[in-house]
Amino acid sequence: MKASAFVYPWDVNGDPQAPARLADLGVAQVTLAAAYHSTRALTPRHPRHRVVTAEHAATLYPPDPARWRGRALCPYESGDWAPGDAYGEAAAALADAGLDVHTWVVLAHNSRLGAEHPHTSVVNAYGDRYPWAPCIAQPATRAYLTDLAAEAAVRPGARGTELESLGWYGLAHLHAHDKTGGVPLGDAGQYLMSLCFCPDCRAGYGTRGLDADELATAVRTALEPVWRGAEPSDGGWAGVEKLLGEAAANATRAWRDDRARTLQEAAVSAVRAAAPDGFQILLHADPVSHHCGANAGVDPAHVLAVADGVVVPCTGGAGLLTPFAEQAIDGAVLAANLTVVTGMGGSPRTLAADAARARDLGATELRLYHAGLASDGDLEAVRAGLGAAT
Repeated sequence: MKASAFVYPWDVNGDPQAPARLADLGVAQVTLAAAYHSTRALTPRHPRHRVVTAEHAATLYPPDPARWRGRALCPYESGDWAPGDAYGEAAAALADAGLDVHTWVVLAHNSRLGAEHPHTSVVNAYGDRYPWAPCIAQPATRAYLTDLAAEAAVRPGARGTELESLGWYGLAHLHAHDKTGGVPLGDAGQYLMSLCFCPDCRAGYGTRGLDADELATAVRTALEPVWRGAEPSDGGWAGVEKLLGEAAANATRAWRDDRARTLQEAAVSAVRAAAPDGFQILLHADPVSHHCGANAGVDPAHVLAVADGVVVPCTGGAGLLTPFAEQAIDGAVLAANLTVVTGMGGSPRTLAADAARARDLGATELRLYHAGLASDGDLEAVRAGLGAAT
C-alpha cells in the first residue's frame, strides 16, 4: 500500500538531511502542514533546535492579501517558528528528494480566532465559549473556512490535500494543562457539552422545531446527574437520546449534520475549483456523524460522494474503516492513519501487522503520524515495517 508520512515545515527547513531521511523510510508521499493550529513539538534530529512552539493557528505560507483584504475573519501568518514561505521551502526540498507532496490543512480549530473574535466560537448550554472551536453554522465563519481550504490546500507543486477539522469541534480539545477529565462524560455527555447555542445555532434549532431556551435547559437538566456522579453518561447515540429525549436529540443532530455536510461540500468544491486536474482531496474523518474533533464526524456515504476519500484514525484498531469500506466506490481512497511515535501511544514495531489488518478491513493507503516527532528507533521500526508490509 502507498504510505505517506505527516511532517511539519520546521522538521525539514534548516535540516539538509531531512528529505533523504524521509524518503529512506519507504514512503512515496509526505503530507506537509500548510495551515496548522497552535502546538509545541519536538524536533529530535534537527541541527538547530529541539522544540518548536507554534504560538497560534496560522498559515505556514504568506496568505494572499487580495483574497483577504477588508475581511474581518482572515488567516494569521506564522511567527518565527515558520517564517516566510516555510511550507514552500520544505515542499521544494521534499519534491527534490523524489517525494510527492500533499498539503495538510487544519480548518475549524483555531484558538486565536476565538480569542480575537469571540462571537465566532461554539457556546455551550451554560454560556461557556470554546475559543478553539469556531462554530461552523455561522455564515461568515463558513466563508472564511471555505476560502482558507482553497488557498491552503492548493499550494504550488502540491498533488493533493488532506483537510482536517472540517466539521464540528466541541468540548474535547488537547488543551495545555487540561483539567476537564474529573467527571467522565462519555460519548453522550461530550455531545451535550458540544452543542452550540450561539445566535445562529439557536435560530437553526428553531427551524427544526426546537425552542433554544428550552433545549439549553434540557441539556443542563440532563447533565446534572452526570456532574453529581450519580449517573454515567455513556451509550453512544442511544445515551444522547436517553439524556435529552429522542425527538430533541434527533432534531439537534439534523441541524448539526446539515451544517457539517454543506460546509464539507462547499470546501471541497472550492478546492476543486482552485486545483489542477488530478488533485486529490481527502478528509480526516470519523464515521459517526455526531462526533466532534480533528477527525470530523461524517456520513460515510455522503463524504465519499463528495471527496476522493478519507483519512481514518486506526491507532489501537482499524474498526472505524468498516463503515467507509461498506460505502466505498471504485477509486475511493481509504487511508488508515497509524501513530508511529511510541511516546504518543503509537506502535511502530507492529506496523506491518497493523497495515495488514487495515488492508483486510478495506484500507487502500497508510498515513504515518508523525515522522518529524518520532525517535530514531521509531523511524527504524517504520522503515522495517513498511518493507515487510510491501
